[in-house]
Amino acid sequence: MDTIISRNPDDTMAWGEQWGREARPGQVLALEGPLGAGKTQLVKGIARGLGIADRIQSPTFGLLISYTSGRCPLHHLDLYRLKDARDTSRAGLEDYLFPQEAITVIEWPDRWCDRDQRPPTWEWVRIETRGEHDRLIEHESTRD
Repeated sequence: MDTIISRNPDDTMAWGEQWGREARPGQVLALEGPLGAGKTQLVKGIARGLGIADRIQSPTFGLLISYTSGRCPLHHLDLYRLKDARDTSRAGLEDYLFPQEAITVIEWPDRWCDRDQRPPTWEWVRIETRGEHDRLIEHESTRD
C-alpha cells in the first residue's frame, strides 16, 4: 500500500496525473472518502495524465460521464445517490465496473459492494481529510 500526504488540491491532482500516465485499459480505481475530500480533484489529475483536455466534473446527478479524447477512454462514475448493488444494476452501470477498453474511476464504491467483497482487480484509494487542505491518500493496488 502506498501512502502520500497531499498538502493542497494541486498535490492531489499531480498524484492523479501520475497515476493516469501509468494507467492501462481495464483498470478500475475505487475512491473512498467523505464529501469534499478531493475525489473529483484526483479524477481531474487522472484525466490530465490520460491526455484528456475536457472539463472534468463530478457525475453526481448523471451517475456517469465518459471521456474519450485521451489515449484511453475514461469512465467516471459517482454512485453517491445509489443505495446498493441492485440500484447500480438497475441504472445499467455494471458494464462500467469491469471495463476492457477503458479505465473506470468510481466515487462511492461502497454503494456497489463492501470493501471485503470488492473484485480483486480493483485498485482502492482512500482519502482522509486531515485539515482544510491536507489529505492522507492511501492507494492499494493488485498491480504492485
